[in-house]
Amino acid sequence: METISSNRPKIVVIGSCNTDMVVKANRLPVPGETILGGTFYMNPGGKGANQAIAAARLGAEVTFISKIGYDLFGLQALEIYRSEKINTEFIFTDQKSPSGVALISVDSFGENSIIVAPGASRSLSTEEINKAEEKIKEADIILMQLEVPIDTVEYAATIANRYGKKVILNPAPASTLSNSFLNNVHTILPNRIEAEMLSGIKVMDVESAHRAAKAIENVVITLGKDGAYVKEKDEYTMIPAKEVETIDTTGAGDVFCGAFSVYLSQGHSLAESVKFANAAAAIAVTRI
Repeated sequence: METISSNRPKIVVIGSCNTDMVVKANRLPVPGETILGGTFYMNPGGKGANQAIAAARLGAEVTFISKIGYDLFGLQALEIYRSEKINTEFIFTDQKSPSGVALISVDSFGENSIIVAPGASRSLSTEEINKAEEKIKEADIILMQLEVPIDTVEYAATIANRYGKKVILNPAPASTLSNSFLNNVHTILPNRIEAEMLSGIKVMDVESAHRAAKAIENVVITLGKDGAYVKEKDEYTMIPAKEVETIDTTGAGDVFCGAFSVYLSQGHSLAESVKFANAAAAIAVTRI
């Protein structure tokens, strides 16, 4: 029987802080093409920041470890995190690099295309992780992605493992990861492309997702509108997504990761945590 914690989970998120610049258009351009778009809007983003905010809004006590530039974008982001009741004590400032930005196009079906200029996020160092070691020691879960230097992420996973903490890794953007790094990860949350890079198996459907999952330890392969394929020890489960009217998929994966981490930290299984995360992500795609 599961033991579910009633206390607020403590989650440390280590990742990027960006400003998203988004243009809506009927369709995404092909290489070399210029098209006229419609609505433009700008809001805080970055996988780390998005996941931190999602976890905080779902009731977690969140500490965000990141790096910004000494500029308007970075200062605005700090104010937003504080308004979300996120601990910003370990958001460091790079005096030489600008804050990260992401250029995002969204088509009429809600699908997106994204280019990220990480800026200051790429200078988050192992020394800065050391400064936050006490928070890592106190946390229930450490949630990370790969928009900050991989050496820094690997180092943080080593510290977390030393204290017996669960490390949740969203391996985005896709990258080759060492076995020593993966050995310090409790659960990995790849999409189709990232799962293929980890396993060497192209993920097209449930059968290929099963073969990819067999090659990885605890894993949740997110399949967008098709749901998620879960491997927990020797159990395999396909969990369908909620059917909703999709307006904008931007950030939905990050909402999934934040929600998954909150529910897992409360003592739920991977499958139950995925069902909760699916519901949260389904809400996210119904709005800009």
